[in-house]
Amino acid sequence: MKISYNWLKQFINIDWQADKTGGLLTDLGLEIEGIESFESVKGGLEGIVVGHVLSCEQHPNADRLKITNVDVGTGENIQIVCGAHNVAEGQKVPVATIGATLYDAEGKPWKIKKGKIRGEVSEGMICAEDELGLGNSHDGIMVLDSTITPGTKASDVFEIENDLIFEIGLTPNRADAMSHWGVARDLKAGLIRKEVTLELITPSNSQFRVISRTNKIDVEVENNQLAPRYCGVTISGLKVKESPQWIQNRLKAIGLSPINNIVDATNYVLHDLGQPLHAFDAVKISGEKIIVKTLPKGTKFTTLDGVERELHEEDLMICDNEKPMCIAGVFGGIHSGVTESTTSIFLESAYFNAVSVRKTAKRHGLNTDASFRFERGIDPNITEYALMRAALLIMEIAGGEITSDVVDLYPKKIEDHQVFLNFENTTKLIGEEIPKEIIKEILTSLEIKINNITEAGIGMTIPAYRNDVTREVDVIEEILRVYGYNNIKFTEKLNASISSTQAVEDYQVQNKIATQLTALGFHEMMGNSLTSPKYIELSEMLNAKYNVEMLNPLSSDLSVLRQSMLFNALEALAYNSNRKATNIKLFEYGKTYHNYTNGRAENKHLTLVVSGSKNDDNWTQTPQPSSFFYLKGIITAILERLGISEYSENGVDNDIYSEGISFVKNKKVIVEIGIINKKIANHFSIDSEILYADFHWDAILEELSTENFKLKAIPKFPQVKRDFALLLDDSVSFNELREIAQQTERHLLKKVTLFDVYIGKNLPKGKKSYALSFTLQDSNKTLTDKQIDKIMNKLKDRFEKELGASLR
Repeated sequence: MKISYNWLKQFINIDWQADKTGGLLTDLGLEIEGIESFESVKGGLEGIVVGHVLSCEQHPNADRLKITNVDVGTGENIQIVCGAHNVAEGQKVPVATIGATLYDAEGKPWKIKKGKIRGEVSEGMICAEDELGLGNSHDGIMVLDSTITPGTKASDVFEIENDLIFEIGLTPNRADAMSHWGVARDLKAGLIRKEVTLELITPSNSQFRVISRTNKIDVEVENNQLAPRYCGVTISGLKVKESPQWIQNRLKAIGLSPINNIVDATNYVLHDLGQPLHAFDAVKISGEKIIVKTLPKGTKFTTLDGVERELHEEDLMICDNEKPMCIAGVFGGIHSGVTESTTSIFLESAYFNAVSVRKTAKRHGLNTDASFRFERGIDPNITEYALMRAALLIMEIAGGEITSDVVDLYPKKIEDHQVFLNFENTTKLIGEEIPKEIIKEILTSLEIKINNITEAGIGMTIPAYRNDVTREVDVIEEILRVYGYNNIKFTEKLNASISSTQAVEDYQVQNKIATQLTALGFHEMMGNSLTSPKYIELSEMLNAKYNVEMLNPLSSDLSVLRQSMLFNALEALAYNSNRKATNIKLFEYGKTYHNYTNGRAENKHLTLVVSGSKNDDNWTQTPQPSSFFYLKGIITAILERLGISEYSENGVDNDIYSEGISFVKNKKVIVEIGIINKKIANHFSIDSEILYADFHWDAILEELSTENFKLKAIPKFPQVKRDFALLLDDSVSFNELREIAQQTERHLLKKVTLFDVYIGKNLPKGKKSYALSFTLQDSNKTLTDKQIDKIMNKLKDRFEKELGASLR
């Protein structure tokens, strides 16, 4: 936000250097990000003086040039060759003397030098207004008032303004400081702490008079919730033209382009007091009535930028009897604004609901100076005052007179906040006791009304424009920022405390696994917890009644909290696939949210999504497609890294997978892994196979906290491997075989692996062949053939008895 120092001085008569004032504003929480200079005329007309043309004769060598003799107040006259058609003897003219710098239309500087033009000496330049940056006309030189003394600086003749502009990094909570008046109000409080007492100069509206009541426009507000206060007045007999130079300079200083005197006046008051206003051409208001209401969804409306927009049923509109004219608090319509032919206006000043304005502005992708202020919350108590201030300013620069009473519809007054400040809490929070008298002085300087003071604390009334100060802690923050954070002393004593920590810290485990995944070629993603409610329809495992819904969603696509992290992963996968990223490996830590009948729940997850090849093409190897077993290997490696073992593998009962398995330990699912259903993949326009894994992170952490780790030396004695080729029923799973094997030999059997599967001809119907490898080892001695054979026979007998298996 830009604040003009000259403008600020209209409210508070401070004579400090700008950098000192900027330092105080920063201490007050209005951080100054930079101070830059502003000149209403580039160069400030340095080196430009008023000259008196003593003589003007035809150039002997050029028909279109004149030779002039000019008095520039130095005691010695100078000769200037001039090509202007209107130069004449006796004129007072602006003269750029030798060494002066002028600027062309692109802002590039060039210096005036002594030279010869067609053989005649020229010692300066008589200037047109565009050459000085005072206008756009190049129709001859400027002719000045004949009473001006030669040698007078041009900067003293014209309204040249030099200013310093503060760039304030305004935080969203400081709605009260979104104007020069608001900044001056804060500055006054800061100056009091510096023992500098200055009055806040408030513009007077005492000249406001209703001259006649010949142009009354009725106002009706249908929804007082969206428009708690609405004021308006008509002004007739106006003449729309350029604004005076002083208003143009003020607006240009803060980066605004002047438009015309009516619009400029409303913009001026907006940045002056922080109250947005809007001027309607009164002649264009059908039925001489303003209606503030919402319109049916889909209503077409063309805004001031020429864009036709489709209205939402919650958009508050300013309408007449026939048509909408303006999106309330956001943007005007193309057919109701002020033009050069406007002679009377209806001037609007209102307080609109902040949430309504914000949603409407976001919905239509509009961000205006008015919406910026309305959506943060303006002062509801200056609505009428700002209207009168703007009306007086318009009459000053555009003529006209007030032709109606002020309409002020304010059925339910917005009340100030009542807060009690406890002295003990203030000392605890600040860390230092601030004297009660200083606290009282600070609160008073912030226009906070003190109702009563006791030994315990202060009862007070906070003005409504401070919508960020509603609690005791907010008041303490206000006291501290005005008192000065730098004034809080630090003790020489160093205090330290040891906080208790869990045996297993979540963030440490996350970092370890994230490092492992990135080493495997995965990239971490961050999905939005807000998502579309339509995703619920993609799976029967999700239920819309468990949605956690947003009260004020930014859009319908971001209106609920996610019940599953899958859809964020698929959005990211589709986004990258559409940009020719074919081999994708992503992981995300995040939460899912459910609104169950017995309360809300947040569950943490780690999800992995894989698509495409597991390696890029290069000269040593061809790309290998990612497979279910590739992802399963990554999952088992992660579980091994976490020290989680002795889990079982079961089928997965989840319709998001076309096929998959779940890892279960202590009757809890810790990981689900599978291939995403084609129906879901097609919804995101993804053609390739998608592998997905979902770690139930809360269950993982619970297992880590109960897992007992033992350190063992590497066995000195060799491992022995034996293989079985078994003929089995189709229904038998490898997991069943492994569990039976581990139950049969708990101590010496270290690993069971499946290294071949055969289904096809030469096998009985309904049968399949599994080739298993068994790893045996004794940590105390070398196994003998007798021991090994005994174990293998026991395994064969169990497989035959319990699964009907036979050796091939």
